[in-house]
Amino acid sequence: MIGSNKNILILGAGESGIGAAILAKKMGWCVYVSDRSEISSENIKTLNDLDVNWEHKSHTYNDLSNINLVVKSPGIPDDIDLIVNLKNRGISVISEIEFGGLYNKAKTICVTGSNGKTTTVKWIYSMLKNANINVGLAGNVGDSFAKQVAEKQVDWFVLELSSFQLDGIVDFCPDIAILTNITPDHLDRYNNSFESYVESKFRILKNQDVQHWFIYNADDNKIRSHLEKLDLKMKTASFSLHKKVMGGYIKNEEIIININKQFNMSIHELALKGKHNTQNALAAGMAGRILEIRKDLVRESLQNFTNLEHRLEVVAKVNGVEFINDSKATNINSTWFALESMEKETVWIVGGQDKGNDYSELAELAKDKVKAIVCLGLDNHKIKEAFSEIITDIVETKSAKEAVVQASLFARDGDSVLLSPACASFDLFENYEDRGNQFKAAVRAL
Repeated sequence: MIGSNKNILILGAGESGIGAAILAKKMGWCVYVSDRSEISSENIKTLNDLDVNWEHKSHTYNDLSNINLVVKSPGIPDDIDLIVNLKNRGISVISEIEFGGLYNKAKTICVTGSNGKTTTVKWIYSMLKNANINVGLAGNVGDSFAKQVAEKQVDWFVLELSSFQLDGIVDFCPDIAILTNITPDHLDRYNNSFESYVESKFRILKNQDVQHWFIYNADDNKIRSHLEKLDLKMKTASFSLHKKVMGGYIKNEEIIININKQFNMSIHELALKGKHNTQNALAAGMAGRILEIRKDLVRESLQNFTNLEHRLEVVAKVNGVEFINDSKATNINSTWFALESMEKETVWIVGGQDKGNDYSELAELAKDKVKAIVCLGLDNHKIKEAFSEIITDIVETKSAKEAVVQASLFARDGDSVLLSPACASFDLFENYEDRGNQFKAAVRAL
């Protein structure tokens, strides 16, 4: 992939693009950065300090004859004219993860899936830190992988990888790959084909062989059915909440991990509650035991881990009502897990930019758990249609402050208010973090 001429075009000047530019410059490439959007002043300063050429607000770069390699932001679709033109010219278009991998000397634990990625990645990272392993955290969390490859020397990286990042790998290979689950998400990028999305997730196994490990969710029907089509060469281990498997499972409310001698602990000792977090804990604990981290350190890490911001984050209790921020739940499956974990009567704040949601999957849980619905979005007709026959009280709001005030009117002492939108945030907010932060500010202002 790397020849004597080293001219690289980096498309996108966000976290991944800047990281790729830093690594490329260090490794002697002639770098050009192009972003169709406006580049932030901070990133412009970084590019100027690197002494690389850049443009923004358009992709006008048209001298492709000297380009040897293109690193593309994961947010740029593969079917736009520029990308198609580059590939038709025989120019390799890769992800920042693939580019970082060209120069990475550390081993990698890589986690993908529709839900649970961030929690699992941070749980594993925390466990390795507790075991005094020299470890970096990258991918969709922390600084970009390429930037850390350029600036750090670590023994292991723990990476969260999206399907978009996996679409751009060629030779990249995790030492340990973890697949948490697969449910329909981002199908607009895959021509509304669930099978194409599934295949994208499974690219995490593309280059693995007998020296590598694959950890997967044995309770996920889609994962199991797709595995039947594959000839796996790597070592495998699975996790299950319902049956004994080779890897990790639950029996009599105990976690049992049978890798490198048996490990046991009560599920009631886990730092995070809910069935989805038990799955995340199994995956993290299995990775730890593959690395032969001592059992007491694995147990301590599973007990003491602090939950992520915007993921079932308890904000405050006001007048006996617990307010919970799950703004990171941007799809149906994430919200299903959130509702399933609710133990009190719940006022549910839901809505935003719909991604083709089928709300019927949440109907039974809503009937059992939800006393009122507060819609938070510009277009709420699908939500009202889905739940109007089972939930009497449904109101619409257009701001986090208004949603919190309305929710507090429905809630009584001992209830919960749950922000778990099941939708993207871009109709009213910059991103899910902005939505969550505005929700928390509104709660604290009550």
